[in-house]
Formats: sequence, structure tokens, C-alpha cells
Amino acid sequence: MRKLKLAAIVSISLLLLIGLVFFMIGYLRPKVAGIYITTNPSATVFINSEQVGRTPYRATRDPDEITVELIPESFQVPLAPYETKVTLVAGVETVLQRDFGEIEETSAGEIISFEKVDKDETSLSVVTIPDQAQLLIDGRERVFTPYKTSSLLPGEHALVISANGYKERVVEVKTHDGYKLTAIVKLAKEKESEEEQPVASEAATQDQDKEEEKELVEILTTPTGYLRVRAEPSSLGNEVSQVEPGETYTLIETDEKTGWFKIEYLPALPAQAGQAGEEAKVGWISNQYARKVAEKITPTPTSKPKATPTPI
Repeated sequence: MRKLKLAAIVSISLLLLIGLVFFMIGYLRPKVAGIYITTNPSATVFINSEQVGRTPYRATRDPDEITVELIPESFQVPLAPYETKVTLVAGVETVLQRDFGEIEETSAGEIISFEKVDKDETSLSVVTIPDQAQLLIDGRERVFTPYKTSSLLPGEHALVISANGYKERVVEVKTHDGYKLTAIVKLAKEKESEEEQPVASEAATQDQDKEEEKELVEILTTPTGYLRVRAEPSSLGNEVSQVEPGETYTLIETDEKTGWFKIEYLPALPAQAGQAGEEAKVGWISNQYARKVAEKITPTPTSKPKATPTPI
């Protein structure tokens, strides 16, 4: 009987010790931070220059400041990529939403983050781009940004942000006891109507018609430092060459379905004594990393076809 009691005491002690060990491991283990990214349209996500997935994207990471780069997937009109720095806080999920436009000014979005405050306090801070935007909270309180308050109750709230010349944006947030919610909201500029756009004079139009302009394509910055040239207007097409940011090429045509550009990446070589000439080489590039420009001269590409390019 005495041995049974001793065994029971030892077993209980071991269980308590194991429980204490697991508790201390969980207590001492550093908390992770979360990030949730959504975009319109979908985008490829790079964190600290490393491709990590596509939107919607959710992950946990060590608390730290990270650089987020979003490359929109556009098959019609080229859209502006987005890059920003985000500070991830332990035990908190930071939310990043981005609506892409053709340029930065016509893009919109918000970053929602939290930081700990007094446990009985519920705080809200709203910062906008542009500054001094009108903020309507839950359809009642009308103020101007930047704005901070600690008088809100915990729960869901609707923020309506507007400014002259910008599209109105509605942001749904949820505040919590013991946390300060910070919303950084960027508004998209309204596009000018046709009536507001300047109309060229008849004389200027005639002069422009006299000049035979050649449409070019300029290569934009890419995550890899180069842009692939493919045999077909698709990322599945065979790669035939590479071009680099800052270079310009003659535009041959634009694919109506994908929006990709067909360019002359290597000009024709005239025939020489004893040698036959070579035809110009053409291929397709993604419109996500290129834009149309107009010039009156024929560009001279600086890049050359590269053998066995390294895939990404």
C-alpha cells in the first residue's frame, strides 16, 4: 500500500513537472506576428525581395520591419507596382489592402495595424494621403485627418474618407480593448473627364500629323533586373531573349487578349560584301513591366540575346 502511494505521488509530480516545462516553453517562446495582404487585381507578393506567393496572402513571421512589394497581374492595361515598409508587431496581424491603378496617383489602399496601449483604452488613429481629407465615422462623426480618438467603443466601425479630386473610400475596421488601431489610407485621384482635358489647336494637330512618329516601348523596373522576351504573348511562351529596364524598343503590335507588347528587340542587319543580311528579331513582353512612349527616331537597343537564361 505504501508503495502504491509513493508511485502515485511520483506520477503526479512528474505530470506537474512536465506541465510546468510545457508552460515555460510556451511562455518564453517569442510571439510571432501576422500579415494579411489582399489586392485588386491579384498580385505576386515579394517580402524583402523574396517571392513568397500571390494574393490573397496570409502568413506569420518574426516581429520586424519588412519591405513588401506587390506586382499586379494585369492582362489589359499596365498597372503600377507597389512597394512599402511594414512593421510587424508580436501577437498582431497587420492588414494591407491595395487597389491598383495605371499609375501611383490612381491607386488606392490602406494599411491597418495595432499596437498595445492601456488595457482599458480603445484608440483609433487615421492618417490619409492626401492630408486633410474628410473622415466620417459610423455615419455620424465628421472630422478631418490626421485624426486620433480614444472615445470609441470596442467593435466594428465604418470609416468613410473623401477629398476633392479623389475617389471616396470606405474602410471597415474593428477596434479592441487595450489596442490602438492605426489606419493609413491612400485615396485614388479622379480621372479627368474628356471636357477637362486640354484640346490641341488645329495648327498643332496639323504639325503633329506631318511628323511620322514611331511608337516605342520602354522597359520598366522588374524584381529580377531584366524582362523576358517570349515567342508568344504569354508567360508560357518560349523565352527567346531578355531586355533590361530603361531600354526602349520599337513597338510592332499589342495583343488584344493579353495586352502584351510585340517588340523588335534586335534590328535587322543589312547585307555586306560576301555576307547575307539578317532579318530583325521580334518577340513578346509583358505589359506589366513596360509602357508605351512616342519618339520620332528609331531606337538602338543596347541588349543582345542571352544564351541559356536562368529561369526564375
